[in-house]
Amino acid sequence: MVVTVPSYLQPVANRVPVPTVISNVVATLTGSKDPNRVYVVSGHYDTRISDILNFVDDAPGANDDASGVAISLELARVMAGHQPAATIMFIAVAGEEQGLLGANFTATTLRRNGVDVQGMLDNDIVGSSVGDDGTVAPFDIRMFVSGLPLSNTAAQNTALAAIGGENDSPARQLGRFIAEVGQNYLTQMNVRTIYRPDRFLRGGDQRPFLEQGFPAVRFTEPHENFAHQHQDIRVVNGTQYGDLIDFVDFEYIARVAKVNGAALWALAQAPGTPKNVVVDTSQLTNNSTLRWTADPLADGGYEVVWRQTDEPLWSRVIRVGQTNSVNLKLSKDNVQMGVRAVGKNGFRSPAAFPSPG
Repeated sequence: MVVTVPSYLQPVANRVPVPTVISNVVATLTGSKDPNRVYVVSGHYDTRISDILNFVDDAPGANDDASGVAISLELARVMAGHQPAATIMFIAVAGEEQGLLGANFTATTLRRNGVDVQGMLDNDIVGSSVGDDGTVAPFDIRMFVSGLPLSNTAAQNTALAAIGGENDSPARQLGRFIAEVGQNYLTQMNVRTIYRPDRFLRGGDQRPFLEQGFPAVRFTEPHENFAHQHQDIRVVNGTQYGDLIDFVDFEYIARVAKVNGAALWALAQAPGTPKNVVVDTSQLTNNSTLRWTADPLADGGYEVVWRQTDEPLWSRVIRVGQTNSVNLKLSKDNVQMGVRAVGKNGFRSPAAFPSPG
């Protein structure tokens, strides 16, 4: 594992009153078989209080977002002694509160360098199981999953909508994968998949990755307490304000880390998501012909997954073996289909949704 601190000088901006060096901390565990295929887990180490430009007074940031940084650190510690097939980057970014600055720097750098980022997991406000109304949900985590890709042009989104693919973007496939592998007796967690990019009036470090065309999701606790976010530390009428460590549930963070860890390891040990997946639409037929680019690392072959169009998750699997095309007695007009790669080790990739061709 190699640790670096990539930095850049951020000029004056709306939330940056003076030129400021933005530094991220990155621990990279290079893959043994497919090092250019990368999965990212991230939290942001900057914080704030009521006044976004107040960089003098105490701003502990225990939940927003030391909780997310703790997940990156712990997963780096746990996985450092292991060797994944693909590369995993454990990141703590800066400047989130000032406009997602550190995450944007990382995402644009990875895109510029031609890195194949096939999944990004952002952990932001994952430290408390108790909401501001007293609701307690110690075994739930929200996962926000964007629909139409933010990197798409209007024409691309129109074409995707024309084939009913709004719910089958790469981010949605990543979310389905995480929901499938992250909910088990070891994590003890229920992953509540929410089909929107983020909460209303909020944004997170997954967004710059989505804007660069990388699949990304955001984890956030299910019931927030806004008195403990972006607040000056004070007591008003007996109510404590401020993002203090007193309100952090460490066992809850550990369970969220297990969800992330299960997803990251399964992603990095599996073959990559199939590329150039096409469904033949050249003629009228009740069968479906799918084609894709073969991957030598998919040494366990391929599977076609499908579901009814109103189902949220893949519900059926057809094993098709070592091939790069298949003709199925299944109408493309009636269902949603995807292709996923399988390794001999039993790990499976997220599915890829076919484009018409």
